[in-house]
Amino acid sequence: MPTQILNAHKVRIYPNADQQVFFAKSFGCTRFIWNKMLGDKIDHYKATKTTLNNTPAQYKKEFEWLKEVDSLALANVQQQLRAAYSKFFKQGSGFPKFKKKGIKDSYTTNNQKGTVAVTKNTVKLPKIGHINAKFPSKINGLIKSATISKTPSDKYYVSLLVETVVEPLPKTHSNIGIDLGLTHFIVLSNGCRVANPKFLAKLQDKLAREQKILAKRRAVAKADQRKLSESGNYQKQKLKVAKVYEKITNSRKDFLHKLSFNIIKNHDVIAIEDLNVKGIVKNRKLAKAISDSAWSVFTTMLAYKAEWYGKTLVKIDRWYPSSKTCSGCSHLLTKAELPLSLRSWNCPSCLQENDRDLNASINILNQGLLLAKHSKTVGATGLA
Repeated sequence: MPTQILNAHKVRIYPNADQQVFFAKSFGCTRFIWNKMLGDKIDHYKATKTTLNNTPAQYKKEFEWLKEVDSLALANVQQQLRAAYSKFFKQGSGFPKFKKKGIKDSYTTNNQKGTVAVTKNTVKLPKIGHINAKFPSKINGLIKSATISKTPSDKYYVSLLVETVVEPLPKTHSNIGIDLGLTHFIVLSNGCRVANPKFLAKLQDKLAREQKILAKRRAVAKADQRKLSESGNYQKQKLKVAKVYEKITNSRKDFLHKLSFNIIKNHDVIAIEDLNVKGIVKNRKLAKAISDSAWSVFTTMLAYKAEWYGKTLVKIDRWYPSSKTCSGCSHLLTKAELPLSLRSWNCPSCLQENDRDLNASINILNQGLLLAKHSKTVGATGLA
């Protein structure tokens, strides 16, 4: 049956000078309201040990310039701050932090009776009207909200959250187990291996050069007693560094989207190990390589795409000994018998020669099929 989903379409927009000024005001006002409300909540709790239920409306009398921007953008800040507090108290997430200018500049508005709409070459937004845009694909469905953002490389985007319907993909009667790695990004139980693109590693030298020049520009501005915002050479170099980071991020996302969809399209049951990525990255020797691989992003993509297209994703307990178990006879080695440096081993019981990663992916598949029979599947939230 068709599935109703919320899908985000990220669209590049090209605002004119006046529209850029409006966006700058909106970014500033939403950042100000977040910081003001958060600061007042903290001060109120310190004084009374109770939670302050403040709203953006109560600040508009004192700060009249808040009326110049979309009121829904300020209302969404209240909802986001409330959600951040809820996560902190209920889920143990980090306490909400104050926002800084130039770091993730964005604001969100809602579609109310057509206030957010798209035409062939424009996006319509509240209080600003139509903005030139470039659509990578056709947008079908009801637009629920729009998030406007500016990247460090001075590009503007709008992410349109659309309520739409997707058809389930046809069954392939094929199942697959996935072992995540660093030498190979993934090893599949059918013997296929996907090389790790290592996007950050490939551009590491270029990034280091640009960052070194940026540090010199900063030192020169400091020696001349000039603010960094007033140093043209520093700002130009900062843009170059941002573009390198942007290229790494975009290349990685493109790779992960294509790979995850290809796996979902060609298999009905997908089994994957549930790694504790936050714990693993504490290893300083592997932290950069693991972050470059973006395992968490990949598993999250698999999760929501499986849900969209009627496939089954199963996560295997992180303590399941997939590498140390022989896929032929289930003989289990000890940790001492199979150190991390050993990439292949012969089973002492059935004498089968096992490639470490391939053997793990086969075991992950077998365990996943057992769990799938009991409907122990996982969604995007569980894997994230």
